Amino acid sequence: MIRLDAASFLLQWSVGGLFFLWVTTRRREVGLGYGWLMRGVFATFALASIVVGQALGPVPVRDICAVGVLVASVGALVISVQRKAAGVAGQRDTVERRSARVAAMTGIDREEQRFDKAAREFDPRLDLVAPAIGVVGLVAAGIDAGSPVWLSVLRLVVGAAFLGSVTDAMLLGHWYLVQPGLARGPLLDLVRWTAILWPFEVAAMLLPTGMISVLTGHIDDGYGGILGWMWATCAVTTIGLVAVTRAALKERQYSAVMAATGLLYLAILTAFGTDLVARAVLA
Repeated sequence: MIRLDAASFLLQWSVGGLFFLWVTTRRREVGLGYGWLMRGVFATFALASIVVGQALGPVPVRDICAVGVLVASVGALVISVQRKAAGVAGQRDTVERRSARVAAMTGIDREEQRFDKAAREFDPRLDLVAPAIGVVGLVAAGIDAGSPVWLSVLRLVVGAAFLGSVTDAMLLGHWYLVQPGLARGPLLDLVRWTAILWPFEVAAMLLPTGMISVLTGHIDDGYGGILGWMWATCAVTTIGLVAVTRAALKERQYSAVMAATGLLYLAILTAFGTDLVARAVLA
């Protein structure tokens, strides 16, 4: 079964986070700073994967792909910074529309953030390069993990998407403090993806030999079955938190976004329990 490999996990987290960064940036609503933050965070995870992999057990293809993820994410970051003058289309339109409304109501032409419409915008498709390279590395890590190979690969790829969506959702929730006029669509999008991916994550961990064998006692978790029930609790709690988060975002008050972000904090903990507890027990 799949090993609890720190290098593979860090690459997995980086790949998932960078893919769902594209899910957000393709909407052209969130400010460029959010992309800078996310690329920096997940590039750091890719770098950590390289260092840990070399220290604890190299997997050549995985580690080469981790280098590719690092280079591609940093490259996208540099290009985005170079094209910052253009901003992003959705944010630019929102700023201009609201400034015009304030001027019409008050007669005061307030100072607004200026964008260069003639400048070339950052192309969100550049954010797909790093995760595309990373998926190859995850497949290599799954093959190295052992039999059954298909299940090892499945758990790594699905886990990457699952952890990436919930992590990005939590971080995006915080970004609303920086960009308070941002619509809730991007955050709702990530919450919806987390809910969609949850059954695939749970199913991947239940496939034999999986957590069902732990819950029935055929696999000894070393703690009298506690880890098996801990995993089940994390799995159920995660989808519950996602549902409550979605309900919170239906409220019109701005505080609802902060409440949703707090719930997503908890969802990250339980989501990681859903993925890591199972892999540790089945290692």
